[in-house]
Amino acid sequence: MTRLPLLIDTDPGVDDALAILMAHAHTDVAALTVAAGNVGLKHTVRNARTLVDLVGATTPVFAGCPSPLVRAPEEDAAFVHGEDGFGDVGFPEPKHAAETEHAALALIRLTKERPGELTLVALGPLTNLALAVRLDPAMPQRVKRLVIMGGAVTGHGNTGKIPAEFNIGFDPEAAHVVFEAFEMFDLVDWEATVRHAFPDDVYEGWVARGDKRAAFFHDVFGTARRFNAEHERTGFIAADALAMAVALDPAMVTRAETRHVAIELDGRLTRGATVVDWHGRLGGRPNARIVLDVDQARFGELIAQALGAL
Repeated sequence: MTRLPLLIDTDPGVDDALAILMAHAHTDVAALTVAAGNVGLKHTVRNARTLVDLVGATTPVFAGCPSPLVRAPEEDAAFVHGEDGFGDVGFPEPKHAAETEHAALALIRLTKERPGELTLVALGPLTNLALAVRLDPAMPQRVKRLVIMGGAVTGHGNTGKIPAEFNIGFDPEAAHVVFEAFEMFDLVDWEATVRHAFPDDVYEGWVARGDKRAAFFHDVFGTARRFNAEHERTGFIAADALAMAVALDPAMVTRAETRHVAIELDGRLTRGATVVDWHGRLGGRPNARIVLDVDQARFGELIAQALGAL
């Protein structure tokens, strides 16, 4: 069976790590294009290289944008993921080297080389993708499917701007560019990932039965797990993994709504919010299939396989 070819734009990050492990377990990964987000670009690129080493792959890693398109970031997520993005475990320098081509240029080139073939999964701030779209406005037409992990569709965000989710809030201008450029994309928002958390004992079972990938993930997840427990985020929340699962198996989506989604750029309290026109009042074209529910058993199966627990 032909494996699904993926492009992954990412900012690893603990939850990105699990999604990338899932991708390598189930698909052919054409490239990892990397931006700053959860932590700075130096760390996110290094973490992507570490993951490629872990799975014994040759996936090219392309470093991209070290900052948002327009404004300096108001916050990163080192307090969740650790200063290095991987729980401050202290892994050795990875052997896999990053490429010299910029991530945005790699996105343009790879979609030209394989037009209509690649599913693009965006797991972090959309800076690289927005820059690629500005450099090559025809790029969205060459992407087979775009899946974005981002947003909070009813305003229950996870940043200092209460309605905003981190990936969108880190670079709202980039999100605006991407949301306007793509005719349609799948949106897996923060609220969906919270609804699809797993009980702690399920997670512990995966770790106990898993292989070196499970041990690695459990190590890097320690800081984030403590943060979640201290902030009443119950269970095992696997944000980027849910977006990856939807990319891998579209049939697992059991409920979705197609609506126009825009980005708030200016609000003092709401900058970075994803504004959903639930009732068609603004006249914008529907541009997002908002994933609301998935087959939880199938989601768990994809994670367990990626951790070597099945």
